[in-house]
Amino acid sequence: MSRIYKLNTAFIICMLCSAAGFAQSLKGTVTDSLGKAISYASINLKNSSNLIIAYTSSDNKGSYILQIPADADKSGLAIEVSCVGFSKQSKQVASVTAAYDFKLTKAINQLQTVTIKDNRPRLRVHGDTTDYKVSDFSSPQDRVIGDVIKKLPGIDVAKDGKISYNGKAISNLYIGGDNLLDDKYNIATNSIPNGVVDKVQVMENHQPVKMLKDKVVSEDVALNLTMKKDAKMQWVGQETVGGGLPDKYYADLNAMMFKDKYKGINYFKANNTSNDVANDLISHNLSSYLSRLDNDKPGTVLSLGTAGDPDLPRNRYLFNQSGILNLNNLVNLKKDVQLRANVSYLHDNQKQSYTKLSEYYLPNDTIRYAEVQNNRRRPDILHSQLALNVNKDKYYLNNNFIADYSRNTGYSALNTNGTPVNQVFKDNLMDLSNEFNLMNTFKGNKIIEVYSYLNRSTEPENRVIDPGLNPDIFNNNVVYKQLTQTVDIPSWFTNNYVSYKIPGNLMTQSYKAGFSIQSQKLQSALNVTQLDNSVNLVSDSAVNNLHWQRRKVYAEAGFDIPGDKLKLTVSLPINLQQISYKDSYYGLNKDLTRLYFNPRASVKYQTSVENYVSLGYNFRNDIGNIQGVYNGYILQNYRSLYANNADLTERKTQSANLGFNYRKAITLFFFSVNAGYTHMNANNISSSILTNNIQQRIVLPFDNNMDSWVGSGYMSKYAFSLRTTLSAGVSVQTTKLNQIQNNIILPYNTISTVYSVGADTKVSDKVNFTYKANYSQTTSSSSVVAQKSKFERLIQQGVVNYNPLGNLFLSASADHYYTHQQQSNDLKYVFADASMRYKFNKIKADIEISAQNLFNTKTYSALYLSANTFTSSSYTIPGRFLLAKVTFNL
Repeated sequence: MSRIYKLNTAFIICMLCSAAGFAQSLKGTVTDSLGKAISYASINLKNSSNLIIAYTSSDNKGSYILQIPADADKSGLAIEVSCVGFSKQSKQVASVTAAYDFKLTKAINQLQTVTIKDNRPRLRVHGDTTDYKVSDFSSPQDRVIGDVIKKLPGIDVAKDGKISYNGKAISNLYIGGDNLLDDKYNIATNSIPNGVVDKVQVMENHQPVKMLKDKVVSEDVALNLTMKKDAKMQWVGQETVGGGLPDKYYADLNAMMFKDKYKGINYFKANNTSNDVANDLISHNLSSYLSRLDNDKPGTVLSLGTAGDPDLPRNRYLFNQSGILNLNNLVNLKKDVQLRANVSYLHDNQKQSYTKLSEYYLPNDTIRYAEVQNNRRRPDILHSQLALNVNKDKYYLNNNFIADYSRNTGYSALNTNGTPVNQVFKDNLMDLSNEFNLMNTFKGNKIIEVYSYLNRSTEPENRVIDPGLNPDIFNNNVVYKQLTQTVDIPSWFTNNYVSYKIPGNLMTQSYKAGFSIQSQKLQSALNVTQLDNSVNLVSDSAVNNLHWQRRKVYAEAGFDIPGDKLKLTVSLPINLQQISYKDSYYGLNKDLTRLYFNPRASVKYQTSVENYVSLGYNFRNDIGNIQGVYNGYILQNYRSLYANNADLTERKTQSANLGFNYRKAITLFFFSVNAGYTHMNANNISSSILTNNIQQRIVLPFDNNMDSWVGSGYMSKYAFSLRTTLSAGVSVQTTKLNQIQNNIILPYNTISTVYSVGADTKVSDKVNFTYKANYSQTTSSSSVVAQKSKFERLIQQGVVNYNPLGNLFLSASADHYYTHQQQSNDLKYVFADASMRYKFNKIKADIEISAQNLFNTKTYSALYLSANTFTSSSYTIPGRFLLAKVTFNL
């Protein structure tokens, strides 16, 4: 037994020795170019067919041992070493006993592109910019980029085209980073084809002046359209002509270019299909622009009537014969240097027919006015603008010259309280302005700014009413031929300042000093033409020749903290104003000197990467204008006779606001809530004397207060499972104010509440559906008038698009309007439209047939409630019509 055990042991030892003799290994080290060991480098042994037959990795000293399989062919072997961050190396194996050392050199290895296919829409956030990929949200039925912007979560578009992001109105819309349209961005949203835009970018905290970026806080939100590469290489355009029944025509011919050095949107439009081409000329931030200029321009004084426009989209009620030529061109002369020209001419011929009943509820009486009007208006509007902009990191220059001329002629056949008269109104406006702004950086990054603005305007107005209206009021109860009211307020204004900015690591200090001068003259006369053609004033108090001058010297200190988390801006302006106005006819000669301090502050705190809290406060002293101090009567419309019998209005306004904005880009969820309070105190109040034929208003020297609270919330969410953008909003405002009517003080409290919901969904690749609803409720009450008024309104809109074939597009839409008012019956209206479009891919053209107002509704009634005033208006609107259009794409 012992002998057998010894023999087996000897056999096993012999076998192990034999195996050890056949198994061979390769050794070596792996280091970098400096001789430092590289650990965890991959070492592969490859045969002559370049197949891996063994592998290992280096240890923490850079050493390795690579076993050669016993059955491997020893010829043609190679060792390959690789490691992330180093160039790959390989060596042929010449001898199994030699050491194979590798010295690797560093290399930048780009990871191979990985494409993940996912149809879910996504947002890309980088810094203060959020990118929407247009193709993620567009549908085959979308013609222009405005159709897509309406669907983007977090973005809301009002019926006039004004765009808001998460509840805040945008300051501008750029195209490829360039300011081509200067706030008239409806031109872009209504003209640029959807297919040429790559991304819609939202830029928060947008500072348009490069040298002020990260130095001066900006709360602006702007949009930028980035173009696809092929759209930058050629002219882009959609040429559309069409005609229809009854007697309809339509034309939209445009040519656009979006190169880096040149951008242009030029077009001609003409139609009589209720498409209001003047909508393209809306400047959405004009009021804030004029406020910044501190230029209180006089408004148009006279009008033909009191009804205004119905609360419908303009394409529902407008009778027009309009045409517009609009030329917008921008050239980048060199880097950061631009020259821009914007020229437009609009001609229209509009008609309007309506009846209106107005009721004023007083403690002991109700005053009523009834009127029927058939109006015709012919506006001609010419706008030209030339701008030079240099926007560098250390230097900024902007010069903007604007010339506006408009001629407006209106005709009206009026029946008021059973009395028929005719009106002719002529209104011509000429407005010239130049704005110059220069900023330069000096030693220590100090910035000096020089600013100058100059404006000249005049607007002569003339309205004739015949035959003689209300002879008991205007001509001592004697029949007369006609009544003529003329008004003109030629104005001259300039504002100039010098500013010095000191940027620091934490804060930027700004100091400004300047002056402004306003010079105006209000000339008016209300004349009676007798039956013998002699002309005389209605009365001794029916004429004005008022001279006005306002001089202001001001200084301001500003402090900006443009931090990543905390953004703070504080302005401490002080101004000395001297106002003088005189009218020798009334022995009026007054001077007023005031020193005002108008502080304002705003804070924005970033609670997280995507959320922030904002807080603002503003105290402002205002002085009235020339249109609040004239003593002679002006007949502003056929039944409103206005004059003033008080000193110049002085107002003190305090306002505060608090808001929270939430965004989660990865889930496409947006939410904002805001609250605000305003208190206004004035030294005078308007007093009206109402009779059944006319309203007379004067301004009286009594203390006047108004308080207003407002709260609003907005939400927008893209539901991935439903492929739907959902939105909802709520707004509540309460206003307390006083009125004096027929010598009775009437305190009023008005509460307005608005709710809105919306959904834009892709039911499938062939069907998408849009729904919007808006419910508003207005309640007005007074402690003096027993009657409490309540007004409710519901508007619903729905659109269904169906794409049964690749080239065939069907669309149907409907609007529902419901109005409830205690004083009258409920009003209900339904409008419906439909269209069919076929696309010819080979010739880049399509043909469309559409029908508007399918139910052929020809009249529309609207109710309006304000304080103790209730109005009911009925309008004639266009009936059903058919239109065929052919579109060719460049």
